[in-house]
Amino acid sequence: MNKLIASISVILLLVLSGCASVPMAPMEQDAKAKEFVPSPSHAALYIYRSKSFGGAIPMTVTVNSKVIGQTAAKTFFLLNVLPGKYTVESHAENISNLALTTEAGKNYFVWQEVKMGMWMARSLLQQVDEATGRAGVAESKLIATTLTENDLLPVGQAPANDAAQKMRDLQNLRKDNMITEEEFQKKRQELLDKL
Repeated sequence: MNKLIASISVILLLVLSGCASVPMAPMEQDAKAKEFVPSPSHAALYIYRSKSFGGAIPMTVTVNSKVIGQTAAKTFFLLNVLPGKYTVESHAENISNLALTTEAGKNYFVWQEVKMGMWMARSLLQQVDEATGRAGVAESKLIATTLTENDLLPVGQAPANDAAQKMRDLQNLRKDNMITEEEFQKKRQELLDKL
């Protein structure tokens, strides 16, 4: 029985210390990201996983419910975001979330700490100070992402084309007599108030 437990422990340790594969950004982008110079109109949001523990398990990261991608051991994301409120989530055996408010021209660092879980790795997101964050990012590699600055907006800020589409949808509902004129005017005013 002790040999079985020892064997399972060794296998589990190998799995947790292995290395998952995620798409990496070119070395030039990695080097530029490590200059830590945020845009004057945006905030630089670094989400990093600097430890090797649990490296075989990729962990999905979302920001404001939009999937950014997955992290592996010693990797990081750099997102240029508009000032405002954001919720970062790490999905593993658990879901860890962290709310933060960003300001233009500043760097923000979120550490994705990996912990031992019941069946697989767990994670804990923590906002860290600039010196700690820079050190963690410096020993990590940049993950490639296809998201642009316009794909991530602060909580409560809808893209202009989204509001326009909602207005068109609302007009179509009225045109097809799915809602009354009174309902249309009420919803229309609600959409206009959000702009």
